[in-house]
Parts: sequence; C-alpha cells; structure tokens
Amino acid sequence: MDKTHFGYQQVDIDDKARRVRGVFDSVARRYDLMNDLMSAGLHRIWKRFAVETAGLRPGGRVLDLASGTGDLARLFANVVGTDGVVVLSDINHAMLVEGRDKTIDRGVALPVVQCNAESLPFPDRTFDAVSIGFGLRNVTRKELALSEMRRVLKPGGAAIVLEFSRVWAPIAPIYDWYSFNVLPRVGAAVADDEASYRYLAESIRVHPDQEALKAMMEQAGFDRVEYMNLTAGVVAIHIGRVY
Repeated sequence: MDKTHFGYQQVDIDDKARRVRGVFDSVARRYDLMNDLMSAGLHRIWKRFAVETAGLRPGGRVLDLASGTGDLARLFANVVGTDGVVVLSDINHAMLVEGRDKTIDRGVALPVVQCNAESLPFPDRTFDAVSIGFGLRNVTRKELALSEMRRVLKPGGAAIVLEFSRVWAPIAPIYDWYSFNVLPRVGAAVADDEASYRYLAESIRVHPDQEALKAMMEQAGFDRVEYMNLTAGVVAIHIGRVY
C-alpha cells in the first residue's frame, strides 16, 4: 500500500486522514487560544494580509477550505459584503462546528459544508477565490487538492494558500528549538495534548518549501504563481491565478 507522511512517520495513505482527524478532534476546543500563544498573535496579521492578496471586491464568491474556527472566512465576508458568498468548509466535523458557532457568535451567517479538499462538491468555475489557511500540509494528496482548487475557480480567480514554510536559515536553529521543545509543552499545559503539537512541528518540516509548493501549483494548472514570505519565512502566502 502507498505511504505518506504523518509528521515524521510513514503511514498508509488511507490512514492519514483518520490520524489528522484525531489531531483536530483533540485540539478543536483550544484551537484559537493555542494559535494566539504559538504565534504571539501574529496569525491574525498573516490572515488579514492573505485576504488582501486575493484582490476581491464586494459581491465576490469565496470558498474557504480547512476553515478551522473561521478566521479567514469572516475576513473574506467583510470584503465581499452582503451581496457576496463565503462558504466555510472543513473535512473535520469538530472544527467545522467550532467555526460555525464562532462565526454565528460574531453575527455572521455563512453556508457551511463538510468536504474533502481532494474532491470538492462544487461545479467548475464557481468561485472568485479559494483559500486554505494552515491546512494544506494536512492534506494527504496535495496535488489533487490544488487541482480541485483550480477547477472550481472562475477565470480571473485566485487560489490563496497560507501555510507554514521554510524559515530564513540563520534563525532556523532557534525556530527548531522552539518548535520541538516549547510548543509541545505549551500544548500539554494549555490543551492537555502534547502529541498533537509535536505532530504540528513535524508536519511543517515535511511540507513542501516555497519553491516546491510553487512548482506543485504550476503543475496543477495555475497560470501564474507567486509567493511572499512573512516573518522571515515562518509562513508563506502562495497565490495562484487563473486566466
């Protein structure tokens, strides 16, 4: 049977989705708090910047994959306004419930769809933008997800991938020490889950770096792909255009 990465482990492809689901079932309730602690609140700035890169206008249609607790979806909703549509989606039911509830609590009502990014239940050329924030590294068949993102975009649309990436080499030792020593301990103390946050650190290391992901998006059929490093490459935003 074919193998894939689950952090540093090699697992059967059919087993990865189950393991990833277990991670997010475990962390869903403390997800926002952990994001704030892990990034010192920077994740909110990264997400706002990612939304700005899409260049959307009022009335636009957006699909947000791996929505988590809905941060990106709500930001997109502010841009497209009441004449637009933002679909909040996730493969994980526990995360989708958290995202739906937090979005409603903030006075925003969005359509919610549980779906797999590798096989999207939407017709071709449906959306002006498709986003995935900190979720692509958890997808088993990334090339399928990127092709699906390309398929459901309208001509002139954009795919926005916000993800952890390869940091600037001089700070890599400090970043690695933080990732493998501090992060799991914070996860244990705050979320009572050290293993999931160790997986997080490992999953970042086996995810394609900036140039590799750019090449994957080009192979998926995007007409122009660019990326921007944020916070010395701790994260990168990749933008794939469709013409």
